[in-house]
Amino acid sequence: MYPEPVRHAAAPRAADVHQPVPLVPAPVVHPGPVVAVQPHAAPTLASIVLPDGRVVTGYAVSPMQPEPVAAKPPVSRAAVNVALGGVGFLAVSGGLLLLTTFIAALAAFIHQLVILAAVIFGGWIAVQVLGTSGHRGGTTVNIRKAVIKRNHFHH
Repeated sequence: MYPEPVRHAAAPRAADVHQPVPLVPAPVVHPGPVVAVQPHAAPTLASIVLPDGRVVTGYAVSPMQPEPVAAKPPVSRAAVNVALGGVGFLAVSGGLLLLTTFIAALAAFIHQLVILAAVIFGGWIAVQVLGTSGHRGGTTVNIRKAVIKRNHFHH
């Protein structure tokens, strides 16, 4: 199915042989001499008889006790109330600041709209007044009196 690989007759090459290098463990350095400490009292020996009759003897080991958790000091209700009151005061103050800012921005927006309307309306009035007092050189067509015939207006 697959073609055979082409093998060239080449001179044999010398193979590189790598020898493993043993790792030397680093010497263990102790900060001070190791001193054996004798327990305060000799531990008691415990013997257990297994179901097949063998006896296993060893020292009884007490289970590890976790470190006692430091008791938290009680928090007074007055301190909690003062803290909650401070948070509430800050929230209300921030809300009022945002509300007054919003009202000021809305008032400025309405003021700008009033000025824009006055400018547009004033311009329209000025065109009406100045347009009628000027020359009357144009042709006025009254659509109600015009007669429409073959897509042309006749009067």
